[in-house]
Amino acid sequence: MRGANIPRLGYGTYDVRGETGAESVATAIDVGYRHVDTARMYENEDVVGEGIRRSGIDRDDLFVATKFGHFTEPEPTPEYVRAAVAESREALGVDAIDLLYVHWPTDDYDPEVVFPVMNDLRDEGAIRHLGVSNFTVDHLRDALAVSDAPILANQVEMHPLLQQEELLDFLRDRDLTLVAYSPLAQGNVFDVPVLREIAAKHGVSEARVSLAWLLSKENVVPIPKATSEEHVRDNYAALDLELDDEDVARIESIDRTMRLESPDFMW
Repeated sequence: MRGANIPRLGYGTYDVRGETGAESVATAIDVGYRHVDTARMYENEDVVGEGIRRSGIDRDDLFVATKFGHFTEPEPTPEYVRAAVAESREALGVDAIDLLYVHWPTDDYDPEVVFPVMNDLRDEGAIRHLGVSNFTVDHLRDALAVSDAPILANQVEMHPLLQQEELLDFLRDRDLTLVAYSPLAQGNVFDVPVLREIAAKHGVSEARVSLAWLLSKENVVPIPKATSEEHVRDNYAALDLELDDEDVARIESIDRTMRLESPDFMW
């Protein structure tokens, strides 16, 4: 996975921990996932790394993404960024991180400090692609103006109850990918009548319908989290579900908005 294309469906690992977590990662890779996403804030990069090792997959066949953020540091120094990347590479057991995100644009985040060192790390081969996470359009404009290297993706919450139309248009116009976390709205998609009806029509789960809707958008990559093999496989099967135009229109007409991640420092 050396190119700039992110595999269409990723495996999210928020709160994936311990022996069960490592087995879940290995199972997901065995099922067919080739994109694994984690973050320093999740405190599980070592678990993800163990799952990758257990899978026995060729490193060239896997796209590994992680994130760093200034949640505890007094200021976002270049030294902090370098140390964070070194620690993530060691924990994940990789020579290079395929996609490194700035996790949240907190008050301490300074694009003029962060992106030059990320550019240097890319030139040195420690990371392959740059990304941002939870960035608004304004945050993106600032980042794009500062970074010499391309920004590949913005990872944000997106699902049928938070459709991100404005942000999606902005990213599409600039050939950036939206990586969708919480693509099942943390289970809330199972309680949406429209999704239930479409799921019954196709004989599949509401989860699979929600993921297929996201996958119908050419620049959106969902990263569902699941720990049981049944759910890991069900989510992966969304790649084979093709919604018709009526299904898509019904989902996009859902008159309900639910944002699940809304920290005080961000919104």
